[in-house]
Amino acid sequence: MRKITLLVTSFTIFNIAFGQTQKDTTKTKGLKEVVIKAWQRRDIAQLPEEQNGFLNSGKKNKVITLSGTNANIAIKTGRQLFAKIPGVFVYDMDGSGNQLNISTRGLDPHRSWEFNIRQNGIIINSDMYGYPASHYSAPMESFEKIELVRGTGSLQYGAQFGGMINYNAKKPDTSKAFTFESVNTIGSFNLLSSYNAISGTHNKISYYAYYYRRHSDGYRDNSQSDANAQFVQLNYQFNSNISIKAELGRSKYLYHIPGPLNDSMFNADPTMSTRSRNYFSPDIYVPSITLNWKLSQQTKVNLTTSGVFGSRSSVQLDAFANVPDTINPVTGTYKNRQVDIDRFNSRTVEFRLLHHYKIGKIQSKLATGFAYMNNNLQRKQLGVGTTGTDYDLTLTTPDFGRDVHFKTNNIALFAENIFHINSRWTVSPGIRFENGNSKMNGVIKYYTVNSLPTTIKHNFALLGISSQYLLDKENTLYGGISQAYRPVIFKDIVPASTYEQIDKNLKDAFGYNAEIGVRGKLFNRLQYDINYFRVLYKNRLGTLVLQDNAGQPYTYKTNIGNSLTNGVEMFVQYKFPITNKLFAGLFTSTSFMDAKYITGQVSTGTANKSIVGNKVEAVPEWISRNGIDILYKGFSCTILYSYTSSTFSDALNTVTPPASGAKGFTPAYSIWDFNASLKTNSLFTIRAGISNIFNKQYFTKRPTFYPGPGIWSSDGRNVYVTLGIKF
Repeated sequence: MRKITLLVTSFTIFNIAFGQTQKDTTKTKGLKEVVIKAWQRRDIAQLPEEQNGFLNSGKKNKVITLSGTNANIAIKTGRQLFAKIPGVFVYDMDGSGNQLNISTRGLDPHRSWEFNIRQNGIIINSDMYGYPASHYSAPMESFEKIELVRGTGSLQYGAQFGGMINYNAKKPDTSKAFTFESVNTIGSFNLLSSYNAISGTHNKISYYAYYYRRHSDGYRDNSQSDANAQFVQLNYQFNSNISIKAELGRSKYLYHIPGPLNDSMFNADPTMSTRSRNYFSPDIYVPSITLNWKLSQQTKVNLTTSGVFGSRSSVQLDAFANVPDTINPVTGTYKNRQVDIDRFNSRTVEFRLLHHYKIGKIQSKLATGFAYMNNNLQRKQLGVGTTGTDYDLTLTTPDFGRDVHFKTNNIALFAENIFHINSRWTVSPGIRFENGNSKMNGVIKYYTVNSLPTTIKHNFALLGISSQYLLDKENTLYGGISQAYRPVIFKDIVPASTYEQIDKNLKDAFGYNAEIGVRGKLFNRLQYDINYFRVLYKNRLGTLVLQDNAGQPYTYKTNIGNSLTNGVEMFVQYKFPITNKLFAGLFTSTSFMDAKYITGQVSTGTANKSIVGNKVEAVPEWISRNGIDILYKGFSCTILYSYTSSTFSDALNTVTPPASGAKGFTPAYSIWDFNASLKTNSLFTIRAGISNIFNKQYFTKRPTFYPGPGIWSSDGRNVYVTLGIKF
């Protein structure tokens, strides 16, 4: 009801504002329209038909311009950054600002791992086949744009259901040999961050580099976070047709994990901690070299070699929220902690060719190429650590309980072609071939590795087609369908204990992403993008209870069923003048998702139960973000209201949580934010804001694995002030 009331109110104001503009004089009206058009492009836009060898015609996509977005960029507040992208579910694992955890269309938001994640077009998923989460954490201050292409664009980027998200870094200053920028933020919970960058151009060489640090004590007890990141980019322009770019990014952070809560703990004090000795720290390097070559007016080539290298380490007492971490009165010490270390060695070569040609009178564009991946993920787990309280990866007994390698070789060939049937209509068919395998070897002390699915094959031919029709120069009808898959990953094939068995014939998840919509502009001031979508996700993984030959029960991890998500995504924004210098805008970014299991059964602990008709876990039916923008000269501000409806944490749709809080109902929540920015002159920029104005105590998801099953409180009210300087 609150969403409907807000929408009705918004559109009523639209009509009033539109009526008022009829009284403008022609001259004043023309000036106002110029300002409004520039403002409309400032924060949200569409990708061009082609960019960097990729084709975007007929696909749902958006570009967020961060300089025009009022948001807390220091801690990467997802609901603010993606306020105008309908359907983005933000999982607040913590408020540290280390990682963005987002998903769309009923997918899993854990570290955004249903996306093909890129920085400047370079893949930054830690291991696309072993552990596709992104542990690389660059500061949002370093980016100028975020590009998001939904799943129908997956054939060109990768095979991910979520599509592609690309964080575009700021570019070197081409007008000077040296430019310095510093962005510094202070805020609640002792937040202090500092981003310092240099850039410039001299003759054929341009460069951009930054150094970044951030500290926060966190909203909860024992949730401190310390992060640092570095980046350097060098460009050399051989001539007007050939250029080369080398980049090296690095990020590292140490997060003090406060532990999960159960429901009674959360209700009593959401800031409390159940752990004081748990830590998590990824240290990631992302090097790359990119060659761009314009062979002719019709043909361009792009070749990229890149890698993701580093580690993901943790030391913790891994137990439910209702299991206290206390000192043993006999020994006078805590329990030994568990040490886990992942080492990533992921290498990628991507080649793309874009060619313009004609078939008779039909203008066409062909994008084709290949992507080769060679990955080696080493997972060392169940190490017996110290009884101490600090971050210490020392083992007290030799060797790890699990020391396993997961090696992948995979090549993908893709091709997509835009046919301009006429001046208004384009059709873009595409295909992607995936061929490769992942092999596991090593030691699991409590299990015989040979009894596991040690080889996973990835052999797919994926098809897709998209189309768009220009209704007029401002409005477009678009749609498409594309197949996608998600490989069985490392954690899926490693048993948790001797009582669990793994299906040796596990199948990769497979399905499709389809959409049809209309977008554009009406009355010069009303922007909109409304679409229907459907996602079929087959071969979901789960656990069954079976019996061995002796009649003893055991758990069996296998493909347990299929899910189907139908939904609507709607973005509407209306910007209008109040006076000659004061402008306002109203927007709604709302999605409806109906995500249900259409086949399948899972274990209830002692038996198996059908989940047909149950809701998919962690998929809100409604996500609605609505706001008011104000622009006056160099000042702008946004009042944002965000609503997310309730969800379940498991496929059984458990309502009443157990004592651990590990599963159960996640209530709906509503959050109000205020953010403002002021550009005083060419040197200074000031940002400030209040997040969660009314101090709503809420949580977004009950995870089933890292950082631990249970409730993870989202941040209460917090404020920040940012000062930026550039000269």
